[in-house]
Amino acid sequence: MTGLGALTFASPWLLLALAVLPVLWWLLRVTPPAPRRIRFPAIRLLLGLQPREETPHRTPPWLIALRLLIASLIILALAHPLINAAGRLGGTGPLLLVIDDGWAAAPSWEERRTAMIDLIGEAEREQRPVVLLTTAPHADGQPPAASSLLSAAEARRQIQALRPKPWPTDRAAALGALDGLQFDASPAVVWFSDGIAAGRAAATEDDAFALAQRLRDMGDLRVLQEPATELPLLQLPPVTDRSALTLRLRRASPKGERRVAIQASDENGRLVTREEVTFREGETEAEHAVTLPTELRNRIVRLAIEGENSAGAVVLLDERWRQRPVGLVSGGPEAEAQPLLGDVYYLERALTPHAEVRKGDIPALLGRELAVLILADVGSLPDREAAELEAWIERGGVLLRFAGPRLAQNADALLPVRLRGGDRSLGGALSWSEPARLAPFPAESPFAGLTIPDDLVIRRQVLAEPEVDLGRKTWVRLQDGTPLVTAERRGEGWLVLVHTTANAEWSNLPLSGLFVEMLQRIVGMSEGVAAVAANEPLPPLETLDGFGRAEPPPATALPAPPAVLESGRSGPGHPPGFYGRESARRALNLSAGLTVFEPIGRLPAGVSVSPFAESQEIDLKPWLLTAGFLLLLADLCIALALRGLLPTRRAAGTAALLFCLGALAPAAVEQARAQDAAVGGGSEAEAIEAASQTRLAYVRTGSPEVDATSRAGLEGLSLVLQQRTAVEAAQPMGVDVESDELAFFPLLYWPVVPEQPPLSDGALRRLNDYLRYGGIILFDTRDQNAAGAFGIAGPGTERLRDLVQGLDVPPLIPVPPDHVLTKAFYLMQEFPGRWDGGGLWVEDGEDHVNDGVSSVIIGGNDWASAWAVDDTGRPMFPVVPGGERQREMAYRFGVNLVMYALTGNYKSDQVHVPAILERLGQ
Repeated sequence: MTGLGALTFASPWLLLALAVLPVLWWLLRVTPPAPRRIRFPAIRLLLGLQPREETPHRTPPWLIALRLLIASLIILALAHPLINAAGRLGGTGPLLLVIDDGWAAAPSWEERRTAMIDLIGEAEREQRPVVLLTTAPHADGQPPAASSLLSAAEARRQIQALRPKPWPTDRAAALGALDGLQFDASPAVVWFSDGIAAGRAAATEDDAFALAQRLRDMGDLRVLQEPATELPLLQLPPVTDRSALTLRLRRASPKGERRVAIQASDENGRLVTREEVTFREGETEAEHAVTLPTELRNRIVRLAIEGENSAGAVVLLDERWRQRPVGLVSGGPEAEAQPLLGDVYYLERALTPHAEVRKGDIPALLGRELAVLILADVGSLPDREAAELEAWIERGGVLLRFAGPRLAQNADALLPVRLRGGDRSLGGALSWSEPARLAPFPAESPFAGLTIPDDLVIRRQVLAEPEVDLGRKTWVRLQDGTPLVTAERRGEGWLVLVHTTANAEWSNLPLSGLFVEMLQRIVGMSEGVAAVAANEPLPPLETLDGFGRAEPPPATALPAPPAVLESGRSGPGHPPGFYGRESARRALNLSAGLTVFEPIGRLPAGVSVSPFAESQEIDLKPWLLTAGFLLLLADLCIALALRGLLPTRRAAGTAALLFCLGALAPAAVEQARAQDAAVGGGSEAEAIEAASQTRLAYVRTGSPEVDATSRAGLEGLSLVLQQRTAVEAAQPMGVDVESDELAFFPLLYWPVVPEQPPLSDGALRRLNDYLRYGGIILFDTRDQNAAGAFGIAGPGTERLRDLVQGLDVPPLIPVPPDHVLTKAFYLMQEFPGRWDGGGLWVEDGEDHVNDGVSSVIIGGNDWASAWAVDDTGRPMFPVVPGGERQREMAYRFGVNLVMYALTGNYKSDQVHVPAILERLGQ
């Protein structure tokens, strides 16, 4: 390489071609340009004439100068001129590039790669081969190994494909890879260091010194690394407590004050919060407490240092950093109808400051990680849900149940103790007893040490059957010795029952601070979440690359055993990321396994250290070639103009392409039938039809005769409603409780037939939801027997007893004389149908469930047959024994029933008492 001050030439011998420029001048001067051809028809008249002496026209001097300039530019470009060219590489052998490609090199990776390519370009100009050695283990787990002698082009291609790895370097292994390297001449050695001694062993810094010493012995060594104040940052896993999430950062150099920002995002990448952390002068660690609402805090799954793109700057959070999630399931609709009186209101207010609260049904809540599940007055559970809960408790979940009217009437086996039927009332207008108080908590109780308020009383409870181990299962007693809280250990979890309600209906416990403290103790007993089996390796779910970006796990990633997850030892086989499954993820963070993080201290004497300064070298070759090419195009245009071949006017476009934008017929899209949102076969049109008007509905039993009678009966009742009331009921519809949506209908008429098949778990869940949120079902056993009493049972009553297993049927009583059904529209005390004499059973209104409106009505008088009319409007079936007078009373009962379903307890309001008494003649 020859230099002239700041200007040097990589191929100076090509400048000798400038000596031929005078010869080129002479050739261009004596060579005339091509003659200009002009078409002239009269030229034929000159044929046969003797031409005069002709002399060639010489090329214009300015054109000769232009062409010499083009030749000069091409010659200079091929000589490869450089301004401020880099100095010569040391030594005379190949270029050895030692590259730290661990996570710490990621933040400055682009600057590093640019510097590498510049060095390879310098080696290319000096015709030196290149050897590459990376210090981080390969993705397949192989230790670092030096490459063979590479051409500059091949080395440049490998550098372009090289990416930082999401694990630390292994300089000890890189030192071993140098043992097999032998060069004929002293190489030029450049170490692209990340400047960090980070790893799991205290000898990490000594490894860096040993590697530098070995490289210095091989040839001239230059170490390129960032200044100490710009070395990468490391984010440690945060520390969590009840009040805050404490962020922790570490830097290599304690010099100066530095402020960085941390972005917290959720699983969809949305920003949750941005927090600033400050490193003070002389400190290498910084902490910052983040106080957020529980819901926002539990959404965080990723913490990343802003502007610091590396795997060490990212921390992933799993359920271990979240507050224990608690699921709430209520057996009643009070949460929607009267939210301030419902069980969920009291529980949510008590739990929200200390735990993540989730609401929904049992399958939905168990689909996510859950620590505690609370069932507030939920009666008998379907078999499938009960089995899922059993398995969940066995894995470590805590199931907490509160009693209430539904549980008292429909207790199942998923309880720590057996319950007596019904409940026990303590105090009241007709009771000699007084409300009970709590006895002191026993020492073995989880509530030991809590203070019992003096004004706390229990007015009602469910009772446990006496058992041998009842005392061992009792956590809280009343002063008379009866259990109030019982529990049983099942597998790794707990099953707990509070023998009173979660609202203030049966006691004032939910109004006290003791209620909050007891819930905290129970939640604290949980394991946080249902843990994945600790003895099984977890497959990789999502991993991080060297820049801290999430990506699908590579093919080389292996399932992580529990020891790796506990220690945080990430590496080629177990890169940092999430392991497990979507519902139970475990985070493996790079920083959790780094016990050493400090700058590289001492280096051997004679080693030069410099930053990644941007090269000041300017390559003139592409600029000269571009200028020569442009002048060559100009010369071509001039030559064409001299010959008259260059058109004088630019041809204008004569036409433009016209595109017809025709109306595109939309492709026919087949609409998927939403089975859960449709009725009567599952069509969307029928769902819209059911929701657009008020309609009565009957349950299809599978018996064509019974179903036809039910439809005809509701048609007759709808006709009477249109004639006598303001209700404009449309045509009734039949529903299948196994698949159709029931929420469209205020009232379901259910004729019970002996051959009706049992209900599935999905149907039981759908029916329980329908009853819980305000629906009413009239069960008609059609056998004149009061099915609610289950006394002298007919075939319909026997079948009804089996059907309601799993339904939250509340406690039932015969219709009281002052019940709303007796005065909703007509005043009546008997409720005949096709038959007379059977009783009518409704929900006990003492509990004020569903605002006092009975969700279940049971009788056996075959009302549909009494209401049924044919196409001409005539009755289809005779009524006995009362004849048409009895049919009229059946219609009146139907009108009262519909008005009761539509208006609820409206007529029970005291404002109507004077008008009702006046009509009664009192």
